[in-house]
Amino acid sequence: MASIKQSVRAYESWMRKELGREMVEKDLTRKHEKMAESPFVFLRGTFWRWAETILEVCPDLAQAPTTLAVGDIHLENFGTWRDEDGRLVWGVNDFDEAAEMPFAIDLVRLATSALLARPDRAMPTGEICGAILAGYRQGLEKPKAIVLDRDWAWLRGLVVVSDKARARFWKKIEQAEYKPAPRRYVEALASAMPEPNLQIRTAPRTAGTGSLGRPRWIGVTDWHGTPVVREVKVILASAWPPGVRCTGAEQAMRNDAAARGKFRANDPWYRLKGNLLVRRLSPNNRKLEAEGGSIDLLTPDMLRTMGLELANVHLGNGNRRGAILRDLARREDDWLSTNTKRAAASVTRDYEEWKATA
Repeated sequence: MASIKQSVRAYESWMRKELGREMVEKDLTRKHEKMAESPFVFLRGTFWRWAETILEVCPDLAQAPTTLAVGDIHLENFGTWRDEDGRLVWGVNDFDEAAEMPFAIDLVRLATSALLARPDRAMPTGEICGAILAGYRQGLEKPKAIVLDRDWAWLRGLVVVSDKARARFWKKIEQAEYKPAPRRYVEALASAMPEPNLQIRTAPRTAGTGSLGRPRWIGVTDWHGTPVVREVKVILASAWPPGVRCTGAEQAMRNDAAARGKFRANDPWYRLKGNLLVRRLSPNNRKLEAEGGSIDLLTPDMLRTMGLELANVHLGNGNRRGAILRDLARREDDWLSTNTKRAAASVTRDYEEWKATA
């Protein structure tokens, strides 16, 4: 197996070939710094490394039935948006690495992220895995979009945006460093605005961890007296399966299919233009953060709900329920805990090696 340094160099060399002069080198520097912060942040920023190593670390996962999966799933790959009827929805909100893969890999990665996220108050591995599996089984039996307007009162109470958080969001938008974006980004942003021919200001945006290095822009316009914000970013091929790369346009199709699965209340502002993804940014269109966020993501209720949402995604394109249930039935009771511990140990070894030499 290549060292983590060799793996980083190889992946970033591929990115440079794909992006050319659009590669955001200063964001890569920031990514390298973030990867040394903690094993959890390292996990979020290195899906390609996970793809390279997971079946060596947990070989039994290869036997699981395949489905269109999230790939880069973790505690902070969930958020809220408004659906076509204006209802508040919670669920997975990033499908950049969506791919056909053994369903069990998503479960192990989600559980691994929970195990690594808060070492100061870690839940027992068995409790983490039990909650995720309970929610996943519930979702397999009765998949259902997690719409918060009537049901899910406990979750709705957690994600309601405070006035202070709204003020922080708009302050960031006001303080962005506005400058002209390349034409194709401007056109993609303009196409997602409420009406044509609106005057748009654009600014580069730095966000996330795994996607750092890729171009990302926001477009802001005033509409009926208040700002409207859209974001555009480049979609690159998923790192799964390792050693095989599709085109950006093919990956965009996977991304779109996963996001629009039949058991999700879709975000109508989540749109693809070739290999560009455009979506709405607002206080209600956001991700939820595990570290430094106002919501505790490490509770049995949250983990069960994340497991349920994974089932919504896995069943959203083709009916794999029977195959998945048969696979789960043949596995030992502790299969998820065992694989999660192995994966967490592997990620931590890579993190420590990276931190020692970064």
